[in-house]
Amino acid sequence: MNPLQETTAKPKMSDKQKLTAKRSSGAIQRKETLAGFLFVGPMLIGVTVLTLLPILATFALSLADWNFIAGFDGLKWVGFDNFERLAKDAAFLKSLKNNAYFLLTVPAYLAVSMFLAIMIDKHVYLKSYFKVAYFMPYISSIVAVAIVWQVLFHPSAGPVNQLLLALGIENPPKWIADPKYALPSLMMITVWTAIGFNMIVYIAGLQSIPRDLYEAADIDGANAWVKFKSITFPQLSSTSFFLLVTGIISTFKVFDLIAILTKGGPLSSTSMIVWYLYDTAFVNLKIGYASSMAVVLFACVLLITLLQWASQKKWVNY
Repeated sequence: MNPLQETTAKPKMSDKQKLTAKRSSGAIQRKETLAGFLFVGPMLIGVTVLTLLPILATFALSLADWNFIAGFDGLKWVGFDNFERLAKDAAFLKSLKNNAYFLLTVPAYLAVSMFLAIMIDKHVYLKSYFKVAYFMPYISSIVAVAIVWQVLFHPSAGPVNQLLLALGIENPPKWIADPKYALPSLMMITVWTAIGFNMIVYIAGLQSIPRDLYEAADIDGANAWVKFKSITFPQLSSTSFFLLVTGIISTFKVFDLIAILTKGGPLSSTSMIVWYLYDTAFVNLKIGYASSMAVVLFACVLLITLLQWASQKKWVNY
């Protein structure tokens, strides 16, 4: 060993020093772990008390017949009777069918949002103005939005029907007052309010696409449709997948529009699972039966989400 190596060589640690260093490192690790738990503790307590425990209680109460006004003494376990009743409940099946029909709003507003995002990102001046204009319905109070559309869809004095009468249509639809048009009316309102958020997300996705791809396509002489089919849509597939999953989940949670505009009517034409669940639990006070609806709702959302995750491998590019 030369003198330089002797001066630079580190002294060897004894077994006692190694043990002390190991204990010190373990103590620091425990302190950091404790600090981490202290930081996330309030959130974990909130999630446990407000989310996890109610979910477990819902699964348990779905097997019971209970009116919470009667207290726990009135709790009666009935097994799967609630689910057997659901299979024969015409009102619940109608709500489930309406929810399935309402799913059509998701591809509708995704298509419109993608089109508007492409137009605004590439071919429109005053982009900031149009972003804000389309985003305003999404951030506006749903109560205000519902009341505005209630006025617009008024059967006799509403601007929509007044315009249709002026165009020569003698018997325009009664919209939310007509069982045939009430659900499509709610779907139109949902599409209108959802466009803004989805469009902003699509614009963010468009801005992340490398411009080199479009330049190469221009050199090859590709037209607008070929560039959309081969570049834009595949590059936006992950964004579309995210919006599709979240959009379908949100359709199963629709409640506020129904509560303000139709209250499930007319003739249960706009009743959804969440509305029927609310009516059963907090109006008719059938907590066990309503809990079984919540379990079915959970199963529907879980099944659809799993199917989407399974199918995304075929069309989503990361």
